[in-house]
Amino acid sequence: MASPDHSPSPDITKTYTNGEITVVWKPAVCIHSKICWTQLIAVFNPRERPWVNIQGATSARIAEQVDRCPSKALSYFRNEEPIDTGNVQAESLVEPVPNGPLLVYGNLRVKAADGQETQKNKVTAFCRCGASGNKPYCDGSHLAINFQG
Repeated sequence: MASPDHSPSPDITKTYTNGEITVVWKPAVCIHSKICWTQLIAVFNPRERPWVNIQGATSARIAEQVDRCPSKALSYFRNEEPIDTGNVQAESLVEPVPNGPLLVYGNLRVKAADGQETQKNKVTAFCRCGASGNKPYCDGSHLAINFQG
């Protein structure tokens, strides 16, 4: 995991396409939950470059796996469809991840100490360990400090 001084720029976005589906990855949003590569190593392999092998599975399987990304650092769109804005029309749900972040599912407005509000949709990962360099959001620092909770 990158230290706060070497965190990816928040505006970096990488795309990978097979012509049918395009996977979008925002490294600065990633909390390194490992769900992508532990469940679909044929596509998401952090030891390979590029780390996304878009030919490693069907578009349907890739979309299914991307939908499981808790931070939404991974997203996708079908090339013939417009990009989904990501609004969820459902109740909110709060889920503490063992030894990890607090996941909040649903549409949220997060108000910072300075009063600035940010709209969040789908899943938002909040820091529980106190070590994040991107508070109140999780940046994966819980892994580096071996957070237990």
